Amino acid sequence: MKAVRGHWQMLVITAAILLLWFTPVIIPLKILIVFFHELSHALAAWMTGGSVDSIRISPQQGGVTVTRGGNVFLQMSAGYLGSLLIGVFLFLGAVRSHADRIMMAGLGAVMLLIAALYIRDGFALAFILGGGALMLVAARFLSRDVNDLVLRVVGLTSMIYVPMDIFSDTIARSELRSDAYMMADRFGGATMMWGGLWLLISLLVIGLCLRYGLGRHSNITRSNFPETPAT
Repeated sequence: MKAVRGHWQMLVITAAILLLWFTPVIIPLKILIVFFHELSHALAAWMTGGSVDSIRISPQQGGVTVTRGGNVFLQMSAGYLGSLLIGVFLFLGAVRSHADRIMMAGLGAVMLLIAALYIRDGFALAFILGGGALMLVAARFLSRDVNDLVLRVVGLTSMIYVPMDIFSDTIARSELRSDAYMMADRFGGATMMWGGLWLLISLLVIGLCLRYGLGRHSNITRSNFPETPAT
């Protein structure tokens, strides 16, 4: 019961996300997680000495990142796991820090920068520019608690979406040309082997996040976010 009282807001948010999962309400969040997926491919390319030509996302929750050079193994592995880590970082940052507005503004700025440099197709450009602009507005004008709530929703959506997406793309429909399919084609093994490995890693990361990241309570309260007295 103490665990429920200490984390009831997270449980309510998670339940709401699951109840709305197959409705249009969640589609923008799912597309945002797809953007994190493609951004993770790009980050892996940059970190291993490669470059990025373009990033595309679609209304059907698909995406493609075109890279040159770098470590192909890490780039292919980075999509699902990288998007999960971004979500975990946003969630834990909201729960365990007071930097909600900074995190929101930083995410918005990254989205605008990526849109300006690497995105050319109309839908992706409108979505990323619009989303980035809204995040900057939220960081500037909305309260810290509202920014905190938004970051928690995004983070929890990522932690739900990624393992479900891995299972759907690489195990239930292993014939799809997914990252795991290309890993199997390039490095050997089976699509389901790579998908299963990523699924296990994603579940382990989520478990560690919930076990060690939440603390005794994660609810948004006045004591969590004391207001600065007026001078």
